[in-house]
Amino acid sequence: MNNLLRSARLLVSDLASTILFLAVLLVTKNLILAVALGVSLGVLQIGWLMARRQRIDTMQWLSIGLVVASGVATMLTNDARFVMLKPTVIYCIVGAYMLRPGWMNRYLPPIAIQTVPDLAYIFGFAWAGLMFLSAALNVVLALSLDPVTWSATMSTWGIASKIGLFLVQYATMRLIGRRRALAAAAAAG
Repeated sequence: MNNLLRSARLLVSDLASTILFLAVLLVTKNLILAVALGVSLGVLQIGWLMARRQRIDTMQWLSIGLVVASGVATMLTNDARFVMLKPTVIYCIVGAYMLRPGWMNRYLPPIAIQTVPDLAYIFGFAWAGLMFLSAALNVVLALSLDPVTWSATMSTWGIASKIGLFLVQYATMRLIGRRRALAAAAAAG
């Protein structure tokens, strides 16, 4: 259970500025406020990690860079499309990053890396596929919906699809990992 909570905490941390942006936009319907708060949280997160001399992952740098760039463009132009299309760019970059074998190891406990490295490899590609699918969906919705409806729809999709894949991955890796550990113990005994 601790490993599940650790992985979930890392995922929420990576998505915190986007989650804050979407929540503020949905509650206040104020695009500029939502952008400003999302950008501020992203910058604070990076600053906090730097102050504590912690390693900043590539995904975190990509996320904050795109949050700041699209946020500033939206505030300067007052055009929501910059922020609405930002997730497409993020999804594509993250999807491409997720095509790299071993990227998922940061989120896995050591026992999973030892017993089911092949599944981590396969699920890494499943996550990449989800990112590319989400990118395509976002383009369609960003160009056809108003910002508030887009925000609600992409928030629901983003959270539900990621939780769904996370739970499928966790259950699959745990089940197969246990079977392999039992088989190895039986073979050794």
